[in-house]
Formats: sequence, structure tokens, C-alpha cells
Amino acid sequence: MAKDKQPKTNAMRMLETAGVPHRVNRYDCDEFIDGVHIADQLGQPHERSFKTLVTSAKSGAHYVFVLPIAEELDLKKAAKAVGEKNVELLHVKDIRAVTGYIRGGCTPVGMKKQFPTVLDETALQFDEIIISGGMLGTQIFLDPLDLAALLHATVTDIKK
Repeated sequence: MAKDKQPKTNAMRMLETAGVPHRVNRYDCDEFIDGVHIADQLGQPHERSFKTLVTSAKSGAHYVFVLPIAEELDLKKAAKAVGEKNVELLHVKDIRAVTGYIRGGCTPVGMKKQFPTVLDETALQFDEIIISGGMLGTQIFLDPLDLAALLHATVTDIKK
């Protein structure tokens, strides 16, 4: 009898290859639902659930910011964290082309290219945080210190 194997995302493969301890959670989701609603649906604390936002700068560079799902990215703090004058959120239509992921499934791990990444400092309050698993209906639970080390991420305050 063949096993029904769940597909692995680039993020899951990258974490496994790097030996980063993590857990995967799968849930039913056919279309984009914001992280707050997903956390509420799954009974997860908002402060431990993190979203991934991608920005672009006039220089043409892209940057990744990981912050709590209920918070808003402070674009001035974000720009300062990456040494740019300003950054703006990447348009939804460009997310897949730039990252390889879709809206709602975007995760900082395993993008097409490793972009400079900034993790909000609140992540370090927890032994484990929740990020997208790289596709709709998946989450990855991992230590924020492991995430920061894997991505060579800067850790600072980036929320409004």
C-alpha cells in the first residue's frame, strides 16, 4: 500500500538540508486568508505567528521582513535596517516572480534568491515561532534564533 506523501516546499527542504529542527503543520486552505484569521482559526497566539513581507528599494534591491501577523511594517524603520533611504512593499502581482512563493504562502526560507532579511526583535521572546510553510495550508514551527542564523538575518524593531 503506497503512502500518501504530502508535498515538501523549498522551505522545508532547505531546513532539512541545514539540519534546522522544525515542525510542519498542515491545515485546510484553498485561498489566501490573512495570518490573523488563520491563527484565530487554529487557536494560535498572534504574537508567536509571523508574516513575511517583501519590499523593493529604488536601488532595485529586494528585502525581506518577518514580523508578527497583527503588526504593520514601519517602512522608515525597515529602510534604516537595510541601509536604504526608503523601501516600499512589493506589489502582490510581483511576489511569485521575485520569491517563487504566492501570497499567503510566502516564507523567508527557500526563496528563489536569498535576499537580505530582517526579523522583528519580538521573535526572540519565544522559543518557537510560526512562519508560513511555503504554500497555502502549511506552517513551520521553529526557533527564531535558528531562523535568524540560517538566513543571516538582522534582528531589530521593524514594526509600527
